Amino acid sequence: MDILAEKLNTKLQEWQPDTVEEVRQLITEIISLADQGILDILRSRRVEQEVLDLLDEPETW
Repeated sequence: MDILAEKLNTKLQEWQPDTVEEVRQLITEIISLADQGILDILRSRRVEQEVLDLLDEPETW
């Protein structure tokens, strides 16, 4: 088994049920996006959001 899968399996047994459900939903969504070949779009949106967040930060000069 992949190291990531082993770690996830361990964590799913440790976390609270609400957290487990949320993680399962997010992972299912990521798998679906990967199967559709559109993860690159998701990455672009994440980078765009990071830039917007940086622009919104107050200047510290």
